[in-house]
Order: sequence, then C-alpha cells, then structure tokens
Amino acid sequence: MAILHSYPFCPHSRFARLILAEMGIGAHILEEKPWDRRLPFLEINPSGNLPLFIDEDGLAVPGPGIIAEYLDDTRGEAMGDRRLMPRDPVQRVEVRRLLDWFLVKFHDEVSAYLATEKIYKRFMPTELGGGPPDMGAIRAARSNVRYHLSYIGYLIAQRNWLAGDQMTFADLAAAAHLSVVDYLGDVPWDENETAKYWYARVKSRPSFRALLADRVPGMAPSTHYDDLDF
Repeated sequence: MAILHSYPFCPHSRFARLILAEMGIGAHILEEKPWDRRLPFLEINPSGNLPLFIDEDGLAVPGPGIIAEYLDDTRGEAMGDRRLMPRDPVQRVEVRRLLDWFLVKFHDEVSAYLATEKIYKRFMPTELGGGPPDMGAIRAARSNVRYHLSYIGYLIAQRNWLAGDQMTFADLAAAAHLSVVDYLGDVPWDENETAKYWYARVKSRPSFRALLADRVPGMAPSTHYDDLDF
C-alpha cells in the first residue's frame, strides 16, 4: 500500500489527503511532526517538508504540488469526467495558477502563520521555537485572510468552481488551507456569503470527513467547523 507522511493540521498535508480521498487511492497515513526533522525522514525527503507520498513501487514524491501532478499523471486518466486536472491546456494553466496562489501565497500570508503560531508552537520544544504565539503574526494573518476570501468570492461569482465548470485541484488546495484557519475560528465567513457557500459545498464532500474529524489536543474547533450546513 502507498504511504502518505503528513501532519493532521499541516495545510499542505490536508490537500494531499483530499486528493487521495477524491481519487480513491488507498494509502497508509503516517503522522510526521513538521518540526521534528527526524533523520530517517530526511534521508527520504532531504527538504523535510510535508507531505511526502510514497507510491506502492517505492517512489518518493515530495510536496503538495508535485504529488498532485504525479497522481494526475499516473491515475488521472482513469477518473474520466471526475479528473481533477483538466485536459485542456488553457484550463490546466488556470488550475496551476490557482494552485500557486493557495499553496504558496495563501500559505505564506495566512495558513502557515496561524498553524505555526496557534497549533505547532503548543507542541514544539522551546529549543525548536515552541512557546507563546506571536500575536503580531496572528493579526497579520487575520487581516490577510479577508483579501483571499474576497478573491474566492470573486471567482465563484463568475464560475461554478474556482478554476471553471468542474471541481479541480484548485478547490481542494483552497479548501484544505481554509479548513485549518476555520478550525481556529479565524475565517470571517460573514464577510462573503459567496465564498462561504463554495466552502460548504467542498466540505460536504465525503473526502472531507476525515479532516473534519481531526482535533488538536486541548483545543476545540470553531462551533461550525464540522457542521455541513454551516
């Protein structure tokens, strides 16, 4: 069986888990703490970043975007109309553009700050950066998320899904990152009903069930986190 090295509240890991669930790919999920940088893990994946997918033949595929492309290359054709990467080159460009937006821009401006400051630091040893959260970083992320929420609303006002008529990797990436922020109660959903409606559609999918069941020890999620009706 394939293996996915991931961490429950790593946004990139959540994206990979959604891909596997949507594509019906069975994989053994192994928890890897991002801050541990274990030598056995680094020997497989020198960057130490998550997630890391190990296919059944032993091939190590690192990083969320590379995993998405690899699984589309090797399994996408068999999905037919449910394929998460369009066949049309122009549409593929739009999916890749939005993947970069959420896996890089949204991550750097919002989800990485909040996941690190409000979750990771609770469990990290002091010598590795653990301790009280940086409230300046949290305030910046809370401000930044409003811009991204507005952009999602703008896209969905024109399209059925973020990149076009069908759900793609772009929707899964955006929803995966937002799900961590939503757990923490830092998404101002009341500011954009269009974005809220889109997110409710994605989180109602069977692939989202495992994510909604995740819990941070000692930290309850926002009241609507696992409410499919919001």
